[in-house]
Amino acid sequence: MLETAVICVGIMISIALILNLWRLLVGPDLVDRIVALDTMYINSIALIMLFGMYNKTSLYFEAALLIAMLGFVSSVAFGKYILRGDIIE
Repeated sequence: MLETAVICVGIMISIALILNLWRLLVGPDLVDRIVALDTMYINSIALIMLFGMYNKTSLYFEAALLIAMLGFVSSVAFGKYILRGDIIE
């Protein structure tokens, strides 16, 4: 029962990733593209954690944590670039 739910949720998150990729490529504004990129890394974290649940191993949770940290740093860098036009002062 749990495996079926994990597979269904994985399919839904994969569809969300495809829609986020479409917004990243077609987005009318730079801010829309950055929000799509942030949402893509959050969805990829969820997909990796679901894969770890499906395989019953904790190795994938560490990979998801690493992606979360890199995603936070990239969000801060993109926000700083939008506000100031330069990342490093």
